Amino acid sequence: MKALAAAAFLAAFLPAVLAATPGEVPVGGTLREAPLYGLTLDFRKLSDLRGKPLVINVWASWCAPCRAEMGSLDRLARGHNGRQFNVIGISTDDYPEKAQAFVVGARVSFDNYIDRDLVLENMLGASRIPLTVLVDAKGKVLAKHYGAREWDSRENKALIARTLGVKLD
Repeated sequence: MKALAAAAFLAAFLPAVLAATPGEVPVGGTLREAPLYGLTLDFRKLSDLRGKPLVINVWASWCAPCRAEMGSLDRLARGHNGRQFNVIGISTDDYPEKAQAFVVGARVSFDNYIDRDLVLENMLGASRIPLTVLVDAKGKVLAKHYGAREWDSRENKALIARTLGVKLD
């Protein structure tokens, strides 16, 4: 009977416990410093990207929904990257060479980084992927969107513009 009560307790409360990742910055919080190990570029720090809003996509090469949305993120970046905001990708792959092969093979135009020590995965709250995090120019997390989307669609561009406070054509 005690086992049944314990199982019921866990079933009721475990989803809430598992919802957050260790050190997750919630919506409204400010991202801490983190290393960015480039897949096709040099090392940077997250703070190097302050000054412009960010669209951060957390993905993995083995994740079918992540791969499916990458084209729309790339089109979004080609149309707006560096002007109103920057788009970056954070791969959670265990093998950087697989992530790099995907980025190169798919001809992804925006900067992508590997999360070597789960620092960004945990800080961003990537308990499931894909995850896209919208961040203001000062590093404040404005929104988190789980699941694949067509990021260059009219409705998602409007969502980005409203959330980041930018004007998109």
